[in-house]
Parts: sequence; structure tokens; C-alpha cells
Amino acid sequence: MIMQLPDLSLTELAAAIQARELSPVEVVDAVLERAERTEPQLNAYSAIDADGAREAAHAAERALAAGRDAGPLAGIPVGIKDLIDIEGRPTGAGSGVRDGHRAEKDSAVVSSLRDAGAILLGKTHTHEFAYGLITPQTRNAVNGDRVAGGSSGGSAAAVAAGSATFALGTDTGGSIRVPAALNGVVGLKPTYDLVPRQGVTSLSWSLDHVGPITRTVADAALALSALTGRRAALHTDLRGVRVGVPRNYYFDRLDPQVERAVLAAVDKLAALGATLVDVDIPMTRYLVPAQSVIMLAEASAYHEHTLRAAADLYGEDVRGLLEAGGLLGAGEYLRGQRARTLVREAWSGLFTEVDVLAAPTVPITAVPIGQESIVWPNGEVESVTDAYVRLCAPANLTGFPALSVPVGFDEDALPIGLQLIGAPFTEDVLLRVGLAHEEATG
Repeated sequence: MIMQLPDLSLTELAAAIQARELSPVEVVDAVLERAERTEPQLNAYSAIDADGAREAAHAAERALAAGRDAGPLAGIPVGIKDLIDIEGRPTGAGSGVRDGHRAEKDSAVVSSLRDAGAILLGKTHTHEFAYGLITPQTRNAVNGDRVAGGSSGGSAAAVAAGSATFALGTDTGGSIRVPAALNGVVGLKPTYDLVPRQGVTSLSWSLDHVGPITRTVADAALALSALTGRRAALHTDLRGVRVGVPRNYYFDRLDPQVERAVLAAVDKLAALGATLVDVDIPMTRYLVPAQSVIMLAEASAYHEHTLRAAADLYGEDVRGLLEAGGLLGAGEYLRGQRARTLVREAWSGLFTEVDVLAAPTVPITAVPIGQESIVWPNGEVESVTDAYVRLCAPANLTGFPALSVPVGFDEDALPIGLQLIGAPFTEDVLLRVGLAHEEATG
């Protein structure tokens, strides 16, 4: 039984613990045992607090035995991305810049998880300061020769491997959804500021989001409820739901296997009762440039003093990006923000026509470790980073919620993700559509 527990979903484990069919202690022990077996290859964690997790599990067990309300996530082991503060613990952010750092208090999201009874298992690896889409420390949980994606690669790999029941990530240009898609799990980027960011190391404060990475859509709903106090009324009736299928942008420069899997998933939604609506994505020429210039400028402003004092402590790739951002002027940043306002207005109009957009999460599955570029059939060369960010960045620029759900595999048995995007604060619609597909396809 112990070896099977880590493969159960958050929803299954939470129900079994509340019914006293499983104890928090055996769940935590099982997940720690899985981590002990997988970490030498996977390296999803920067640190695991086994003693603290076991102590918290025993406390949850005593509370449940006494008949006390231990919270909806009592006994559930969760991984925390190493950008998110836990009182008294290092927040390393994947960087030598943070050597010796210890958080003075819990972040808002950690406080919410504690209140819900969750058990903090450890810190998961991130690309340095979340400034990348690879997470080089961590390997893909499906194929160890492939990238895990980033920057929340450690969180996604841990969930996929069963060394966390669910995990928290952050998303500035796709950093929850990209690794979720590449590792075959669910990633939810909520509406901007729905989940508080206090105590979370910033990459770009006006683009950053915090959200859960889980095994199932129902798990994502439960995790979001714990983080926000908002309960989604989950059901799978798609009658009356208008699903927008983009005629442009999202299906440009796409692996044919990804396109087939995503379009098959869209057809499944129609078979389940949704109405498909062809739509044109507005202002596509501004989507990535505006997101990029805002991120470059805000990241460089955040790191300005540290970069001057200790540039050699940054990785070469991140240092280069920070130095480039420092060369941007106020005019470029303001033009990026102006473009963002226009894009958001145009996208708000789009969501008067549809309830949700359905598109690929990323245009290609997990590439081999060390691969830096993609050559598309038309001969165009695109960096792996640019490819992975291209379809995710719009939801960061607009701040609209987005959900990635697994919908199939390519010929190398690598996962493919479907991205669902909605209007602000329509997470319940995204979860409803994602759950309908998940339950219909298994």
C-alpha cells in the first residue's frame, strides 16, 4: 500500500484522510520514501524537510484522532517552489546570490496552506530567480533525458513523480503551465493577484502569478480553494459553454503531433456539449514583445542593487538578461505597458464572444537536455525558450487565468498539454471544461 499512496491524487488522499481510512503519517512516509527513490535521478527538490514533515504529520494525526478540524488538506504533503518564503527556511531562488538567506516569516500562500492543514515537504528547484523556461537542475519526470521545463520545473517534476501530492509554482511567462505540460500534469495560473504574492520573490511584479501544479483538475480546484478561500462549483456539463478555437497565432509554428492532440481534445469538448467558435486572436504582434519588455525592465529594476554588488554570483544566462533589461529606457517600458492596456481591452472584447479559449500550451514537447533551438519545417529557427514562452505569455500580459491539462502523447511518449484561457476570475469555467475532458478521457 505504501508504494501506491504517492500515486493517488490530492482529492483521493484528502478524502481518505478525512474519513480516517489513511493516516497523515503513512501518507507522508510514503511520499518521503518515493522522494528518496526518485531524487537521485530527478533532482526536483533543493531541500526536503523530512523531520519537519513527519512532526507535522503526527500533529495532524493527533488532531484528527481528537475529532478536531485539522483542515481540508490535513496530512497532505506539498512542495513549495524555492521562490516562496517559509519562516526560518532559506529561499534560495536557485541562485548563489541568496546564500545565507532565511525568510523572516511565512509568505501569504504558505500561511494559507498551513491553515488548511497541508504539510510542507520541502523546497522545489526553480530556474535562477524564475528567469528561464528550463530549470537545468531538474530532469523531466517522464523521460530523464528531456528537460523538465521551467521555471517551476522542480514542482512539476515532483508532482509527476509522486514525490509531492501537489506543489506551488510561479508563472511570469508560462512557468507553471510549461513544466506542467512537459511533465504530463495540471498547471493553473489564476487571474492576476487572485492568489496573493506577499513573501514571493519577484521576477516581474506586474506579470507574476502564484498557482498550483497538481495531478488532476479536481486537485487544482481543491488547491485553489485552499489558497484563496473561493470554492469552485465543479461539474462537467458543457452545454452552453462557448469554446473559442483560434484561427491564428496559437496554431502557427507547431509540432504536427501537438496540433493533432489538441484539436482532438477540442473535438472531444464539442462531443461533450460545448459549442465551438472560430475566433481571431487580436493584436498578436504585440503579445510577446510587450510581455518581454515589461519583464526585462521590471526584473532588472528588482535586481539593480544586487547586480551591481555581486554580478559574479548570478548565472551567465540570467546575468545577461538582467544587464540587457538595464539598458531599456522609460520610453520602452511605458510603450510596453500601453500596448498591454490595448491588448487587455481587445481580449476582453474577445471574451464577450466565447467563454474559454482552447489552444496548445506549448508548441513542442520536452526537448532533449542541451538542445537550444528548434528548426521548423519552413526553415525558421526558434530558440527553445522562445518556443516555450510564445503561447503562454499572452495570459501573463493580460493577467487572465489559464489552465494546462494533459491531453495525449507524441510518438516518443512525451506529454502534450491543452491550454484553456478565460476572462478574469473565471477559473471555475476553466476547471469545468478541463474536468469534463479529464473525466471523459481518463
